[in-house]
Amino acid sequence: MVFSSILFMFIYLPIVLAVYYIVPSRWRNVWLFAVNLVFYGWGEPVYIFLMIFSICLNYASGLLIGKYADERKKARRVLIVNTVLNLAMLFFFKYFDLAAETLSAIPGVDIPTLGLTLPIGISFYTFQSMSYPIDVYRGDGYVQKNFIKFGTFVALFPQLIAGPIVRYKDIARQLDERHENLDQFAQGVQRFIVGLGKKVLIANNVGQLWDVYANSSPGELTFVGSWLAAIAFSLQIYFDFSGYSDMAIGLGKMLGFEFLENFNYPYISKSVTEFWRRWHISLGTWFRDYVYFPLGGNRKGLPRQMLNLLIVWALTGLWHGASWTFLFWGLYYAFFLILEKMFLLKQLKKVPAIGHIYTLLVAVSGWVIFQQTSVDQTLVFFRAMYGFGQAGFCAGRDLYYLAGFGAVLLIGCFASLPVGRGIFRRLPEKLRAGLVPVLILLVLVVSTAYLVDSTYNPFLYFRF
Repeated sequence: MVFSSILFMFIYLPIVLAVYYIVPSRWRNVWLFAVNLVFYGWGEPVYIFLMIFSICLNYASGLLIGKYADERKKARRVLIVNTVLNLAMLFFFKYFDLAAETLSAIPGVDIPTLGLTLPIGISFYTFQSMSYPIDVYRGDGYVQKNFIKFGTFVALFPQLIAGPIVRYKDIARQLDERHENLDQFAQGVQRFIVGLGKKVLIANNVGQLWDVYANSSPGELTFVGSWLAAIAFSLQIYFDFSGYSDMAIGLGKMLGFEFLENFNYPYISKSVTEFWRRWHISLGTWFRDYVYFPLGGNRKGLPRQMLNLLIVWALTGLWHGASWTFLFWGLYYAFFLILEKMFLLKQLKKVPAIGHIYTLLVAVSGWVIFQQTSVDQTLVFFRAMYGFGQAGFCAGRDLYYLAGFGAVLLIGCFASLPVGRGIFRRLPEKLRAGLVPVLILLVLVVSTAYLVDSTYNPFLYFRF
């Protein structure tokens, strides 16, 4: 992973960009489409065919829905078939083994698992490609008759394997016509390097602290140690995923695309509702627009709204992975969101400081559920975090790791807040203009040095 990251940054990416700007505009989508498929198939070439099938399925569905624009029943049938096929493909590769194991627990039932390797980013590109026929059916997007342009949309490599989820209606015009310029390219480079710094300098470092405690036994995990680990993972997943989103948005800018933002300082939220408007924005808006609203949203009374939230968050949990712990994680958030819709949100607005503390407790505890692979290990953490653990308050290793990782934890906490950005914006414009290239170059050099020297460089969201 580390060697591949270095090759991508310093060899593959410059070549891709150079050729992109050398070829005439009318050939740039063709070049991107080819690069997308090569990039996706680098690790598992066989899954290129799965990607091509997804592109063909949704492209053809869009054409048919457009053909039957005046015959809504026929168009609806096409959309239903398209949705079933997309979800069936996702189910087969991602959830078949989980279903087989669960059903095999029933006496007399024995369904063999397949042990398939999960195609990288299948959840992202399936949701992304499904948005096209839905948007065309609703009249929110026009029919794309050019196969290469549509294929470029589905397989666009900057955000292909870990988001953000780009919906067709958001970049439909950009596929047909976009105007690259030097300022946009420079902004893209800057954004990419910021994301790289988040990932390499903060996420990777705090992630090592989480790994120390992740599989601790009840007799090892103290109160202090459990909170150190939970905070470390909360920072790791934020800087890992928001860092990747920054890199994707930056690469998009370099290619002339404008992707929507995916994070907006979620850890400053004063409610769980606000937290999920700031975290993984593209996924939240996808479920809102394509699941929650079609179910009726909040338009059919409070009981129906609660049911809709339960359905959406059960699906959100399972979207993240084929494990019952992900379902539990989704239902965990559904519980708090329902409480807030019923009465809690009004109370939290009266005391914002309490709302902020409550939200952080919910979020940090939620990440423990998210990352653990078993309910038993989750309960070990929760008992230690909330004063019921077997190992007591603190141990010598906790102080050792606190001393070793304290600086990066503080940097991560500070960087997760908009305070630094606010301070920087108050500086004189000339000083800011001079500092930006220096800081960006420094981040690039230090991040590269870390990549060269380290063997630890996981991308958490690649598994989804």
